[in-house]
Amino acid sequence: MTLRVEVFASADWADRVAGRLAERIAADPSMRLCLPTGSTPLPVYERLPALLRERDVSTAEATVVLLDEYLGLPAGHPARCDATLRRALLDRFDAAPAFVRFEVDELDPAAACQAFSAALDRIGGLDLVLLGLGTNGHLGMNEPGSPVDAPTRPVELAPETASAARGYGADPPPTRGVTFGMGPIMAAPEVWLLATGERKAAVLQRALNGPIDPDCPASYLRLHPNAAILADDDAARA
Repeated sequence: MTLRVEVFASADWADRVAGRLAERIAADPSMRLCLPTGSTPLPVYERLPALLRERDVSTAEATVVLLDEYLGLPAGHPARCDATLRRALLDRFDAAPAFVRFEVDELDPAAACQAFSAALDRIGGLDLVLLGLGTNGHLGMNEPGSPVDAPTRPVELAPETASAARGYGADPPPTRGVTFGMGPIMAAPEVWLLATGERKAAVLQRALNGPIDPDCPASYLRLHPNAAILADDDAARA
């Protein structure tokens, strides 16, 4: 299996990725997409609604699935992943897609993961999973140490993962979360891994050329039959 790597100029990266995603949704407006939060996809999300309007594509029949969620933050907290994705993308669509998220306010973490997995079964699974590359090689909240078949589950967060919530007012940041597991990520029919910026260059090279092992969960994508890395030239520097 060959992990496809596509590199775009940093100035054009967000336009290229957003354009490709808009084309995919235009071809299948009922797509089932798993989407991340974090800083990497934000410029893609900024561009996507306008690109869909230009193509006269509605998202009313689409389904968006949230990749992960922090635990311990109240509903509506701006650092929550569900709130972040709504603010960055979902609320900017002309027609709201169905939204599958972790029901961490109504259920305990393990039960929320079970309910999330059951919801994915009901919609027939996913068409495409988008991921951001963590500086420690994590995918979603699948931190280093996660096995390739890890299920959707509650997790302890690495400090660099937890600290991202500080930018949205979570201080101290949460130390636990729930995440779509490596097992179902690897079972998805298609995966795109987004990587931008010089600070991702070392971990991207580790994912591409280092051992395939739990120390860098992103390395598992080299075992996926249909995965692509969409990187900018800063991240792709050897």
